[in-house]
Amino acid sequence: MIPFLDLKAQYASLKSEIDAAVLGVLASAQYVLGEEVAQFEREFAAYCGTKHAIAVNTGTSALHLALLAAGVGPGDEVVTVPFTFVATASAICYAGATPVFVDVEPVTLTMDPQQLEAAITPRTKAILPVHLYGQMADLDAIKAIADRHGIPVIEDACQAHGAELDGRRAGSIGVSGCFSFYPGKNLGACGEGGIVVTNDDDHARTIRMLRDWGQEQRYHHALKGFNYRMDGIQGAILRVKLRHLEDWTEARRAHAKRYSSLLKGSPEVKTPVEIEGRRHVYHVYALRCRDRDALQRHLQAEGVQTGLHYPIPVHLQKAHADLGYKAGDFPVSETAARTVLSLPIYPEMTVGQVEQVVAAMEQDAYVG
Repeated sequence: MIPFLDLKAQYASLKSEIDAAVLGVLASAQYVLGEEVAQFEREFAAYCGTKHAIAVNTGTSALHLALLAAGVGPGDEVVTVPFTFVATASAICYAGATPVFVDVEPVTLTMDPQQLEAAITPRTKAILPVHLYGQMADLDAIKAIADRHGIPVIEDACQAHGAELDGRRAGSIGVSGCFSFYPGKNLGACGEGGIVVTNDDDHARTIRMLRDWGQEQRYHHALKGFNYRMDGIQGAILRVKLRHLEDWTEARRAHAKRYSSLLKGSPEVKTPVEIEGRRHVYHVYALRCRDRDALQRHLQAEGVQTGLHYPIPVHLQKAHADLGYKAGDFPVSETAARTVLSLPIYPEMTVGQVEQVVAAMEQDAYVG
């Protein structure tokens, strides 16, 4: 069996470092926030090239607080994409605003700037592009439109740790950027976690208060806040893993390059495309296949686990039927939802395992 993701292998490779970090937090008794979280914030901000990083309990909370800091509230609209994990839209709803969708580009499956301007209304309070699968959206084009309208751009970078656009790191271009540290992410905690990065002092101050009950100082509540604090243990673990992230990213990129080379010329699949000037960090390696479900069944039978990211776009989810969208409204997203299939990719994979996945595909005539 080739797993879709092997977190046990990752832990085994770092066991002594992670165990020492966890025991250090237990000895310090700084279980919530504390010095390990503060150190991780400084280190992650430096990694992203931003002034501030504010650690929270989930990526969803990071999105929620970034929207609130940008002034998003009831009656507002936030423009985003339907081809994403549902948390993107949910965070907008948590802020009391309404998600407004625009379709994605057919190559990158990220926000299509050519469709953005038509979605902006007097109620638009923020634009929330998603850096899907580990590749950044066309932020220069998106931000140019946003700037003309005086609208802030918040980056959903939950799948894009270390991704770049012309040398600028994900999270550093918009007014803020939001990351998830869910265990399966390129930089994953041993539990839940998230962070907001920003260069805006006021946004950073507001988010720091909002994550901790709106406190300016203990028992002085300036805002109606939330209990969105990061655990000390997760901060310590993430500090350990951050030191390895660049090596892991290069391993992912090497595996992706190998997949693409072996699958080149296949009439049955389209492999991911890395746009010039964008560093793709391959949170998932999502190819597209006309008969995706048949390929997934075949690979499962051959002992290869795969994933679907994402089989139902947000605008067709029952939970968001109240937004009034229907099938056919976003054809590129809907086609992608029917055809994407994510192959196993993680730093601990071997070249032999990558070749084994492709060999299994060859048995079903998916590789020429």
